[in-house]
Amino acid sequence: MLTHPQIWRAIDALAARHGLSPSGLARLAGLDPTTFNKSKRGAANGKLRWPSTESLAKVLGATGASLDEFTALVGEGGAGAARMVPLIGMAQAGNAGFFDDAGFPAGSGWEDIAFPDNPDPHCYALEITGESMMPVYRDGMRILVSPGASVRRGDRVVVKSRAGEVLAKSLARMTAQRIELKSFNPAFEDRSFALNEVAFVHRIIWASQ
Repeated sequence: MLTHPQIWRAIDALAARHGLSPSGLARLAGLDPTTFNKSKRGAANGKLRWPSTESLAKVLGATGASLDEFTALVGEGGAGAARMVPLIGMAQAGNAGFFDDAGFPAGSGWEDIAFPDNPDPHCYALEITGESMMPVYRDGMRILVSPGASVRRGDRVVVKSRAGEVLAKSLARMTAQRIELKSFNPAFEDRSFALNEVAFVHRIIWASQ
């Protein structure tokens, strides 16, 4: 028997496969951006709601997914396909209050979106702005970042300085004293910090297309 959570998790999983939030999926399908919001999944009296057949048809048409593919997601209950993670814009990430002292997402102002599943419970997402990370990351792309993943030379990382600057670059070298970062866009300079100037270094583990 179909359940409400199965259907809604399948919608979240389909959105995640295309690097979208549920509201982004709704916009792509030409629907009101709030169509798949959590507030629309249940009435004030606690009664659960189903998405309309029309909205599902429009989503499948916009993403190119077949009914069989969506049914498979329903059968999985969305398990293993996506989980909700906090998202903010890259420009916001340098502001105070978005990360705790351990470098984990904290405070308010994050939007919860579905992203491909991963084992790090502290993962978060950033939305790229500008052209400084071209051609690897374009404006509007979303990257999934894992605070718990180990980092090594050549990894793509997000670094936050204690001064509040947030950078997405390639890890060129890290010693006990310094960290050296290589820019993706040759028009922007490479960077180097003393380790005591760095709040955290987190590995980028996934990016939307």
